Amino acid sequence: MNKTKLRLLAVALVILLVSSGLAAYFILTRNEKTSNLIRVACVGDSLTQSTAYPYDLWLLLGTSRYTLENFGAGSTTVLLSSQTPYMNTTVFQNALQFEPNIVIIMLGTNDAQPSIERYNASFVGDYVRLVDAFQALKSKPKIWIVLPPPIFSNQSGKIDPEYFKLTIIPDIEQAANETNLPTINVFSALANYSNDFPDGEHPNSAASQLIANVIYKAMISQNT
Repeated sequence: MNKTKLRLLAVALVILLVSSGLAAYFILTRNEKTSNLIRVACVGDSLTQSTAYPYDLWLLLGTSRYTLENFGAGSTTVLLSSQTPYMNTTVFQNALQFEPNIVIIMLGTNDAQPSIERYNASFVGDYVRLVDAFQALKSKPKIWIVLPPPIFSNQSGKIDPEYFKLTIIPDIEQAANETNLPTINVFSALANYSNDFPDGEHPNSAASQLIANVIYKAMISQNT
């Protein structure tokens, strides 16, 4: 190998080492900054996964102080007897591994399916089990239980609005009482916003902002 090729190889090696060092520096710096932020986990179904509410909430809380992750999993339920329990998802495991300092749980809408009403006796116990999993984390997170927004119509044919209102909402409140956790009443706050739920179940961007605002105000009022 001639001297010119050796010089080129040496230069390339120096560039590689410098680049690797810079990359490592930026990764370490980013991780250090992230570790100093308050970690917020938004747990839920498609009302969390497929809406802008978690991002809107993050903006309200402050991106320089909080890091927020969306741990929504569409079509999931609190009930472990359904075909799609939230606790059986990898998203749930990811939420635990995130070791959040704050957990916002907004689940229960899909538990209003007529096909699984027969399992309702287990709803409160299953909800408590979900909460227990987060309370067992080393990070000892603050947890808020959100009463989900109303179901304004049953266009999908899968959800029973009245059953949701008369059974699921009270059951969520009971689970909150049994775990001694505060609730955030999005259900009542959005009762007059049916026009912002195009399919009767899922919020548009305006309703997502409203959900974020309600949750933010509740958190701030309790000095989060």
